[in-house]
Amino acid sequence: MENDYAIRQAADWIRDADGLLITAGAGMGVDSGLPDFRGTDGFWRAYPALRHHGLSFEDIANPAGFASNPRLSWGFYGHRLALYRATAPHAGFDILFRLASTMKHGAFVFTSNVDGQFQKAGFPAARVAECHGTIHLLQCIEACTDQVWPEDDFNPIVDNSTCLLKNEMPRCPHCGGLARPNILMFGDWKWVSRYADRQEQALAAWLESVERLVVVELGAGRALPTVRCFSERQRRQVIRINARDYSISPAVGVGIAGGALEVLQRLDNTLSGLT
Repeated sequence: MENDYAIRQAADWIRDADGLLITAGAGMGVDSGLPDFRGTDGFWRAYPALRHHGLSFEDIANPAGFASNPRLSWGFYGHRLALYRATAPHAGFDILFRLASTMKHGAFVFTSNVDGQFQKAGFPAARVAECHGTIHLLQCIEACTDQVWPEDDFNPIVDNSTCLLKNEMPRCPHCGGLARPNILMFGDWKWVSRYADRQEQALAAWLESVERLVVVELGAGRALPTVRCFSERQRRQVIRINARDYSISPAVGVGIAGGALEVLQRLDNTLSGLT
């Protein structure tokens, strides 16, 4: 019953909105079949070879690894890159795209995900802000330049039994040193944030133009609360969709328990008058 009320309230807000801010964490990709790294056991189920090394997600998602064991670091990121390239966004992305198409100012995405799934689903790159960077761009491991570049020509070959990259690692075209993904990692002092900074400037300008904003937050957990905090800073009409951590202050929004795809389909049916 609690979910039913929240769904109806969310539908009313969406009908009245002239701009849709989509904020998304890792839970958004689960319905597309992407792994859930929640907890060390969840991470090791996705990458059993790293259990042998005794490495947690925080250990491998760390720039220090590119100096100490670059083939292992690139094996991990290379596998993720290939997985994201092969993954089709689930139908919930289409629902969000369609809802935004009815609004005067359309949609803007703010996400901590580095997978590029929103762009793959048809959202314009100019309307996506990736606060932790993206796996689809490279930078110099030493940050010899503030330039980033596409990794379109890099096709990783990974030995799944060892999580080691088998082919040539990408190099920086400026200094010839090792390149790495343009992702904000743990303990990362050399992340080149120029591209992400431009995205967030565009988002700030878009928010200024919207008069009746609605926020749909999907799969953003408490462990890294960047997305949740950004949603709540809007302080109005936040629809928090989360299988576990869906609570939110009634002064800010409504919480709906469930996965991204399931709840978006229910919202879509309510808006269409089917329920």
